[in-house]
Amino acid sequence: MPVLRNIAQLATCPSGNSQDDAGLISNAAIAWQGDSVEWVGEARHLPSRYSSEPVTDCERRIVIPGLVDCHTHLCFGGWRADEFALRIAGASYQEIAASGGGISSTVTSTRSASLGELRRKAGKTLDAMLKLGVTTVECKSGYGLDIANELKLLEVYRQLDQTHAIDLIPTFLGAHAIPKEFVNDRDSYISLLCNDLIPVIAREGLARFCDAFVEAGAFSVTEARKILSVAAEHGMQVKIHADQLSDGGGATLAAELSAVSAEHLEYVSAEGIAALARSGTVAVSLPLASFYLGEPYLPARELLSAGVPVAVATDFNPGSAPSFHLPLAMTMACVHQRMTAQEVLNGATTIAARAVSASDRIGSLLPGYRADLAIIDSPSLNQWLYHFVPNACIKVLKNGAWVSNTPANH
Repeated sequence: MPVLRNIAQLATCPSGNSQDDAGLISNAAIAWQGDSVEWVGEARHLPSRYSSEPVTDCERRIVIPGLVDCHTHLCFGGWRADEFALRIAGASYQEIAASGGGISSTVTSTRSASLGELRRKAGKTLDAMLKLGVTTVECKSGYGLDIANELKLLEVYRQLDQTHAIDLIPTFLGAHAIPKEFVNDRDSYISLLCNDLIPVIAREGLARFCDAFVEAGAFSVTEARKILSVAAEHGMQVKIHADQLSDGGGATLAAELSAVSAEHLEYVSAEGIAALARSGTVAVSLPLASFYLGEPYLPARELLSAGVPVAVATDFNPGSAPSFHLPLAMTMACVHQRMTAQEVLNGATTIAARAVSASDRIGSLLPGYRADLAIIDSPSLNQWLYHFVPNACIKVLKNGAWVSNTPANH
């Protein structure tokens, strides 16, 4: 039963607490057995049965649950650095997409990449995320947009989940955009999703969730309702890209369908916020996307005041959020969304775990939870998120074992 002692501040992040209470314990210790936490509390109360167990000295640093990035587009071909220059020159997301860029550009690159190439690229990203203290990652498809390539992306996730230390939680996002070959026949593409892809993905267990991008230029509320309802009939849980570039009714649809999460919400309406509060849907904040696109940030204070839990994630993708740095997104949520450090930490741990229906086993450091944690080289939570450095994480425990700094073999 290994023990970690001399912890300046340990965040337990209990799943039942209010979001502004991260369950901080000063002068703490934690012990685990196998892959599960066994004891946590003030070091002076550490039971005597641990006196002969191996001890790691935290050297007055802080300890947090392993971070959960609950919204990423991990697997894709190519990059879109050219769009970065276009946005600097004043082009909007919608204008770039209309000219053949955006998601369509990445679909072309992804279709031409082999499974092995995609797996190696995504694996290197996971290596870097793990070093930041991220131990669980939700990962969406959505850059294949045909049967063979959507299944290829989900197969990459299946293989990486088996071989990488980070746990992957796959989401099917076939309703990301209408592919070029169906641009004049939207109904046929929606039928392909509902009649061909969703049944296979559900039967093979390739994705736990089904997502849809509800936005002008993507999918209407009516189209998304049809796709997501079919997914729910096949036992998949629902997520929605909602109200990112306009108030398109995505939040209200998420509430109607009892979605696990509504993600983005930069333009969510007061009615949408009220609906999310009634449904218990998690709002997923993606401040890096707002930063890169120059769009408003999610109205966190309004959502939290209404009783909507707010997760924080990266939206890592090759165009609108080309960064997997979750601690940076957390600092930006503090600065631009006026969230406290405790609200943000909960948002990237226990609330993020709730956004992937896993808050009963990850995202908290309490007896019975997964022994996933990160040691942060800082004396306090506020200091860590205030004094941003490239990486303050010095050690990661995953499933009760210290993770090697040597990259995995992909």
